[in-house]
Amino acid sequence: MKTIVALCVLVAVAVAAPPYDYSQTVLVKETPLDNIGIDGYNFGYELSSGQTHQESAQLVNAGQENESLAVRGSFSYVDPETNVRYTVNYVADENGFRPEGEHLPSV
Repeated sequence: MKTIVALCVLVAVAVAAPPYDYSQTVLVKETPLDNIGIDGYNFGYELSSGQTHQESAQLVNAGQENESLAVRGSFSYVDPETNVRYTVNYVADENGFRPEGEHLPSV
């Protein structure tokens, strides 16, 4: 009986899952050749849906106990209902994650 209930739950979850949208295409993908994982990284991409993401990181305090990455980046997306582009610029470092955007509340 438990097996039948578990199977029914699994089937219900599979049927309720939203379909994956395969229609997006990568328009631009930027990956520099110097991304070897030692001092930081860079990457960026743009999808046909208008979504973009660019990010770079630098190693801070290399070889010390408080070694960390200082990350800077931005991402954009287009709201499909309003067709408005939203952009978020951010910094993530030893002081935490700090996003900025015109649509975000000021702190």
